[in-house]
Amino acid sequence: MKNEITVLSPIQLGPYSLPNRMMLAPLTRNRAGKGNVPQPLNVEYYTQRASAGLIVSEASQISPQGVGYPSTPGIHSQEQVEGWRQITDAVHSKGGRIFLQLWHVGRISHPSLQPDEYLPVAPSAIKPAGQAVTYQGLKDFVTPRELDLAEITDIIEDYRTGAENALSAGFDGVEIHGANGYLLDQFLRDGSNHRSDIYGGSVENRMRLMLEVTDAVCSVWGASRVAIRLSPLQPFNDMFDSNPEVTFSYAVEQLNRFGLSYLHVTEMGKEAPNAAGPAFDLVNLKRIWKGIYITNSGYDLVRANASISRNETDMVAFGVLFIANPDLPMRFSQGANLNKPDPSTFYGGDAKGYTDYPSLNTN
Repeated sequence: MKNEITVLSPIQLGPYSLPNRMMLAPLTRNRAGKGNVPQPLNVEYYTQRASAGLIVSEASQISPQGVGYPSTPGIHSQEQVEGWRQITDAVHSKGGRIFLQLWHVGRISHPSLQPDEYLPVAPSAIKPAGQAVTYQGLKDFVTPRELDLAEITDIIEDYRTGAENALSAGFDGVEIHGANGYLLDQFLRDGSNHRSDIYGGSVENRMRLMLEVTDAVCSVWGASRVAIRLSPLQPFNDMFDSNPEVTFSYAVEQLNRFGLSYLHVTEMGKEAPNAAGPAFDLVNLKRIWKGIYITNSGYDLVRANASISRNETDMVAFGVLFIANPDLPMRFSQGANLNKPDPSTFYGGDAKGYTDYPSLNTN
């Protein structure tokens, strides 16, 4: 009988031999210290989850302008690099692998979070619906300032510098955040990009920044240690595209040129796809992609294994289950019961709901 491939099967990811096909999804937890510097509590959190085949860090801003939420870590200061180094060293000591997610939120910010209370920036001056999370509570989003061409060049360099800093911090690779309504996603989708220059209009132009950023990051790391995340049907942060199947099929085709470590596609939004544009079968993107493909959105063990067996994905990223179960691979392998997550502790706070979930070997 042929050995069945499951989420517990090993896989080769670029230069790395991973022990399983389970990714700790990038999860914003709002627990960075002063100056958006990772702190000892974060070291404990990531080390507890080192048995994941791959950890992807919470999104980490590449510059002060990229900040969009309170207490989220950055990768643009020496203190932040040193804070992350404590985490990567600890994860490696447990035999784990960890990528950093590079992040610029674009318009999904607020002047109170920006240097000198400047306006957030975006491809176009289009105010998103909804509210920003600030240190003073929820505040209505503002109309962002449209980036000029020189500033776009500067942002590409910020991504390159962020990639260099991640290398200095001891990460095994980086994942470019091109999803969930943040800056690169804002440029890609026509609902948020109304530019008339080389970065707007056609899908080729709207994809330009993502390709330029990817090229810059690969110049630091080499493509086999660079990945990217997309969210074709995700309406979060007031996102829309008139033809997401065309837009994201083109995006995946173009990203193939690099030979990246993997493509990470979130399925979020497909249960209500009309909010983000006309629905299409996301499995089509797996057929276009020529490398390792990773998906996520509320998967459990049965559904994850079924998706792998149907060749719909190569790996699965787990979010909430990994929050509540730091030893999730062991629990899956033993058929053990799972801890129940506490959503009230997902964002912000202290060790409660962060590092205090018990492992199977907890006495």
